[in-house]
Amino acid sequence: MGQYQYETTGGFGLERETLRVDASCKLAQTPHPFDDDEHITRDFCENQIELITPVCPSVDAAVASLGELDAKARAILAQQGEQIWLYSNPPHFETDVEIPIARFCGIHTNKRNYREALERRYGKRLMLYSGIHFNFSFSEEQLHAYNTENADFRVFKDAFYLRLYKQLFRHSWLIVLLTAASPVYDLSLDGDGLTGTASEQYSSLRNSERGYWNQFVPLLDHANLRTFTDGIQAYVNKGLLFSASELYLPIRLKPRGENTLENLAKNGVDHIELRMFDLNPLKPLGIDPDDLKFAHLLILYLASLPDSEFTPLQQEQAVNDHHAAAHYLPPAWLMTRAREVLSDMMRFFRNDHEALHILDRQNVKLCGVRYCKHITSDMIYSKV
Repeated sequence: MGQYQYETTGGFGLERETLRVDASCKLAQTPHPFDDDEHITRDFCENQIELITPVCPSVDAAVASLGELDAKARAILAQQGEQIWLYSNPPHFETDVEIPIARFCGIHTNKRNYREALERRYGKRLMLYSGIHFNFSFSEEQLHAYNTENADFRVFKDAFYLRLYKQLFRHSWLIVLLTAASPVYDLSLDGDGLTGTASEQYSSLRNSERGYWNQFVPLLDHANLRTFTDGIQAYVNKGLLFSASELYLPIRLKPRGENTLENLAKNGVDHIELRMFDLNPLKPLGIDPDDLKFAHLLILYLASLPDSEFTPLQQEQAVNDHHAAAHYLPPAWLMTRAREVLSDMMRFFRNDHEALHILDRQNVKLCGVRYCKHITSDMIYSKV
């Protein structure tokens, strides 16, 4: 494999989901207090806020932007005696009544209708899982540099991102293995009237088979963007998905502007989204910047690999691998594969000291220093 120098150019964005809690760490029952702020919005329920950064020129800039939004949100919440629950698994709650669906109305009534449909299909409890989504786009200059055969740029760009999507889906387990941080959960997640906490076989409950997944494994045709979007639309037409937003896979291709399937099919891919990051309660903002930088390195590394098929069987295996990585003791073969990928990445970035430092930290985790192994129930359920 040839030499490679770590490029930092591109567009970086973060979306962080958290729950609002009162002074007793109970789910807040007050209305969403942030009005129509486009950067501090609601997710599924009224007491789940999502901070959305603008597009930034680097991971550090995106984290800094997240910090500004976090400080703003905390200041407003403090005025009404509330705070942020910085864990992927929810705190104790008595019944589903404490999980009010986001009160969208007016021109946004369709958003509430969609959430009510999700409630009927999945129930409310799964919707409380929270995490961080990492969005990345290559700069136009980088994409032109990759387009060595001077193909039509729109066609090349869509094919490039689709190839990257397949590789990231195949390797999503690696990010779960290295960033899982939600092994402890309150038993109220399992049913009304249950108390206490549990720590079973999972390092990340939300990324495991117990997490938020479709009731079937969506199998798509990745030949080109049209077959890909047509496959999603076919599931919608059959009633298996309410919309493309219900495609709960760890990677998404997203268009510029309104995030709809129609916009993606018509205008093409603008960026790619990685959806598997747990909130890390040991970090002030819920995320370690080095983990995001590692994800960026993984994107660059996988973008260099040749295209390959992604059969239905391989897609099912990718989901199974993702689930396996979310176990507290993942299978030995997965750990071996992780070491192989990291070794290959270190060869790929061998001339870049910053990249190698980031990769070294991930290698240390594989030797036993995993964040999830240092998170106890006392940490999880002490006051935030």
